This record gives sequence, structure tokens and C-alpha cells, in this order.
Amino acid sequence: MKLGKVHSVETLGLADGPGIRTVFFLQGCPLQCKYCHNPDSQSGCGGNAMSAKDILAFAKRYRPYYQKTGGGVTFSGGEPLMQSKFLLEALTLLKQEGFHTALDTCGFGPESWMDSILEVTDCVLMDIKATEESTHLELTAKPMNGRDAFWKRLSNYQGTVWLRHVLVPEFTDHQENLEKLFHLASQLPSVEKLQLLPYHKKGIEKYKMMGLRDPLAGIPEMDPKQAALWESTLMQRLKAFREKERLLLCQKSQNADAKYVKEPLA
Repeated sequence: MKLGKVHSVETLGLADGPGIRTVFFLQGCPLQCKYCHNPDSQSGCGGNAMSAKDILAFAKRYRPYYQKTGGGVTFSGGEPLMQSKFLLEALTLLKQEGFHTALDTCGFGPESWMDSILEVTDCVLMDIKATEESTHLELTAKPMNGRDAFWKRLSNYQGTVWLRHVLVPEFTDHQENLEKLFHLASQLPSVEKLQLLPYHKKGIEKYKMMGLRDPLAGIPEMDPKQAALWESTLMQRLKAFREKERLLLCQKSQNADAKYVKEPLA
């Protein structure tokens, strides 16, 4: 059984999927996000060694909370896809035991494991770093097309998708970016929620402890109220868009059925 590197664990998490959840933050990430509040999780070194059975045993302790709230277990990071073999083993065990599973990912990882991982994942929290190439490169130091293989698989994904996006002043807090984000959400029928996360500086102390400079020095925190307002507006638009799609589908179905209605016999 593959041992995974776990950076940290959050019990009773409320923001990383439906219901109350246990969140396992895995070590290692291919991106270098300037707004990352866990810079110590970016390196592939370090972390606590855990097996899939360890993950399962840990989750079982909190099963009553999951059952009461529709919660479960979420894998975040770092980037969990970078430990794909361990991730698949853990997700498979959890699903066999009836746990709801979620994956918080930016979509960067080895393509060969993606289909198997998605089969045992109930909810994908898809982290959209940016909607245009230049911004993505500046914020993460990686090209945007690194997520393409994973994103394409979501078009046939049978679970639910939450799109997550950090609003960083001077980078992503503008209308053009929000329109592109809405377009991405509308393309994917499985998207049921859009989350706009306001950039904050709660991780700055970690940068200081690690002897690193603040990558976004001079950039203010995002106003949480403004982020919440934009999120509410986008969700209303998405719901209206989905309802329009549903009505059009019903209409097409009715029209198709009408063609096959036979004339009554004389």
C-alpha cells in the first residue's frame, strides 16, 4: 500500500465541500501561487506519512458528523493529484465504506490516473487560478493549459463540480475575468456552485518564518463583502442559465414526441 505525504488535517471543515468534512491537505504542488497561504505545502518533501487505511480509520471517527450534515472527506493540498496513486487508494477505500468524497484540485497532475480518480470522487472542487494566460503565468508561474486534460474529463464527469476562484486585487477582481469565469461554469453542466474566495494575508507569517518575501507585497486584501456580492450575482445568473437550458430541453423533447404521435384510426 502506497504511503502518502500529508501536510496537515482539518477536522470539522465547513468550506471544502458539502456538509461537515475532514480535509486532508497533501504535500506537494506543481504551482507556485503568489497568494498561497500554505507555502510550506508546495514542496514535495516533508509531511506526515499516512496510508489509505490510516485515512479511513481517521475518517471513521467523524462519521456521525458526516451522516447528520451530508458531509464526508475532502483531499486538498498542495495539489492532491501529485500523489495520484495514494489518492486513488484512499478514495477507493472511503467509497467502499460509504463515505462522500471530494477533491480540491487545480487539475495539474499525471493524466494516466485521472479517470480512475474521478470514478471514486463525488464532488470536484475545481480551483480556477486565472481565466487568461498572462495572469495565470504571473500568479502561478505555470501555463494555463496544464489543467486542460483534467478539465476535458469533467465534461463527462458524473459527480458535481464546484468552481473556486480566488479574487486578487489588480489581478482577478474585474468584470472581464468574472465574465470568463461564468462562461467556464456555463460550459460544464455538472457545475452546481461558484465560489469566489477573497484574497487574504493570513499566511504571511509563514512566509516570514520560512525566510520568504511576500509575493504580493503592496497588494491589499480583497473586500469579503464585494466578493460575496459578486458570487451571489454569478450564482443567480448560473441558476437562470440552467433553468433556461432545462426548459429548452423539455421543449425539444416535447417536439420530438409530437412527431411520433399517430393519427387516430378511422
